[in-house]
Amino acid sequence: MSPKVSKQHKEQRRANILEAAKDVFIEHGYEKATMKHILEAANVSRGGLYQYFKNKEDVYEALLEESINESMHHTLDQLDEEVSSYWDLLLTRIFGKGQQPDDEMDPMAPSNLEFFITGRNDQRRREYGKTRYYTGLKIYKSIIEKGQENGEFSKKFDSDILARSIISFIDGLALDYSILPPEDVKLKEQSIMFVDYLKMALGVDQG
Repeated sequence: MSPKVSKQHKEQRRANILEAAKDVFIEHGYEKATMKHILEAANVSRGGLYQYFKNKEDVYEALLEESINESMHHTLDQLDEEVSSYWDLLLTRIFGKGQQPDDEMDPMAPSNLEFFITGRNDQRRREYGKTRYYTGLKIYKSIIEKGQENGEFSKKFDSDILARSIISFIDGLALDYSILPPEDVKLKEQSIMFVDYLKMALGVDQG
């Protein structure tokens, strides 16, 4: 009789597999990554992997759900608290804790793009793509609206359109980054210019 495995242990094992899978997708991209890559990186047996995920797409969808839920809950939790600067919060959502443009792209961005583009005719992937898009839209729009409500941001431009422009900018860079050498993308330079655009659009002090 095999020993009973606790729910906590199963959850931790699943989390470890997803963490290893993330590294695999970053290294190989979505299309070239395989379940064999994932089980080797996670150091689990074939049966141990398929106990949690039936295929590569299942693994990737779990990573997407985790990322979407984490982003949404973290941002909404912050918006429920007293925010000293919605501009700083917006920069954190776009560029991370450093809040500054640099030459580093989200390492999962090219794989995400590959997942959605190669599956553009697949209804299930299209639904995930829509969920990802509208989650991002809600996050950026909520931050901008809060800043407009308290007078930190100008109301000259609609929050919905501004939020969509942020998503288009980030996804456009991801597309360039996935097909061009990093030095040709000029990620930092484009991002600096985009920050200036947001400052103008939101009426943020240029100082």
